[in-house]
Amino acid sequence: MTEKENNVRHFLELIQRSRRGKFKIYIGMSAGVGKTYRMLQEAHSLLRNGIDVKIGYIETHDREETEELVNGLPVIPRRHLFYKGKDLEEMDLQAIINLRPEVVIVDELAHTNIEGSKNKKRWQDILDILEAGINVISAVNIQHIESLNTEIRQITGIEVSERIPDNVLQLADEVVNIDLTSDELVTRLKEGKIYKADKIQRALANFFKPENILQLRELALKEVASQVERKVETEIHHDASFRHEKLLACISSNEKTAKKVIRKTARLANYYHSKWFVLYVQIPAESNERIPLDKQRHLINNFKLATELGADVIRLEEKNVTDAIMRVAEDRKITTLCIGKPHFSLFKVILATSVFNKLLNKLAASDIDLIILS
Repeated sequence: MTEKENNVRHFLELIQRSRRGKFKIYIGMSAGVGKTYRMLQEAHSLLRNGIDVKIGYIETHDREETEELVNGLPVIPRRHLFYKGKDLEEMDLQAIINLRPEVVIVDELAHTNIEGSKNKKRWQDILDILEAGINVISAVNIQHIESLNTEIRQITGIEVSERIPDNVLQLADEVVNIDLTSDELVTRLKEGKIYKADKIQRALANFFKPENILQLRELALKEVASQVERKVETEIHHDASFRHEKLLACISSNEKTAKKVIRKTARLANYYHSKWFVLYVQIPAESNERIPLDKQRHLINNFKLATELGADVIRLEEKNVTDAIMRVAEDRKITTLCIGKPHFSLFKVILATSVFNKLLNKLAASDIDLIILS
């Protein structure tokens, strides 16, 4: 591509970015903190100021105070789908794009759409709306962030199935934390402002334990702080001496280990606002003809996870894992190398080679940090 063509493409990209809608996300530590309530309050304020705002989808969960706020706001009717013998409702994506309001309120960012919808996930619908030049206000709970999946499971004992890629949050122009103390949230729960009476005791004994709430609150606060730092990094000019972090996560064919390394490196990349890569080195013993089908499937799923979390995936065929890591680290100007704990298979491969010390020396000489993830 010629320099002239590059300049034209760059200018077109600038135009497209300027036409894209603005994206605001309310985030909270759990259900019941008031995300939907705050979105509806903002919608009323926008309407009073002459802004064409419409409700694309709102989920009140039968909460009286939330339902009252819907009154007086223009609502785009939901579309009906007949699925598995039931008449179900879904957000009408095409109606929103056709009506082209200035701002649309779309709740439940992590929602999975009914089969037969244009997109599998609601966050994908929102990307379509933004591309149409419509501004979006949405909401999500911290437990739905993909890279936090392992931590959420450890805190709550629950495997959250509906998750959004971290880069969806990174696309947001503004991320706002709706914060309550543990006592305030538990009080709201006991007063029946979150769930109906028959669910309250069960919630108190499980998800809404004070120690769970405190840890989830910390995650939510850290996430929003990270988003603010990223905005500062991207909008404030740094001098040439500023070191831009580049992370390289090295994974093996071990499914669980690889997932943990990918997610933890994604969190680090999030924190440093840095570009990151995932490297899998295919040794002869794991060639396509020899590796079991289940391991192949796990690898593909982990590559997909890494891509969704914003990584560039590198797959190499090499006899010596250490040499491959060193070469990629040099070629991509990596600043931080992330690998699993010593009892993990990848680390065993490295330790088994005679050039492990060479790797460490090379990393030190190149000013590359080594992080061993738990």
